[in-house]
Amino acid sequence: MNIENAQVQMRKGILEFCILHIISRGEIYASDMLDELTSARIMVVEGTLYPLLTRLKNAGLLDYKWVESTSGPPRKYYLLTELGRNSLTALDDTWQELSESVNSIVGKTAKHQKSENGPMLVGVSVGTAPTTPSSKPDLNQ
Repeated sequence: MNIENAQVQMRKGILEFCILHIISRGEIYASDMLDELTSARIMVVEGTLYPLLTRLKNAGLLDYKWVESTSGPPRKYYLLTELGRNSLTALDDTWQELSESVNSIVGKTAKHQKSENGPMLVGVSVGTAPTTPSSKPDLNQ
């Protein structure tokens, strides 16, 4: 398994959902979306956003309007359509279900690993025996 590819695919899988959420807050300029997606580490490639916005517009999920700019050409601001809001509601339900399912599986794995490994060791350093929380020396003596 190529971990890097899997990570990219996971991010791509939720990209449309995140874009719809960002736009749902109000009219937004594409570069502001890009900034938020980049800072959230969802997307780092600018060339991915514009074709996706076009696809979402063609699907009727969003629209845009041109707004004059004082510092250059007019800017395109995106907003959700009624279909986009309805689709986002459905995607929210799916996300909640998926999130709970994945957290359940990951949580069971963590519990399983904890039970296999026994109590967690604290204060392990090279050349010394590990100490558990109950056998730590009293440093106040």
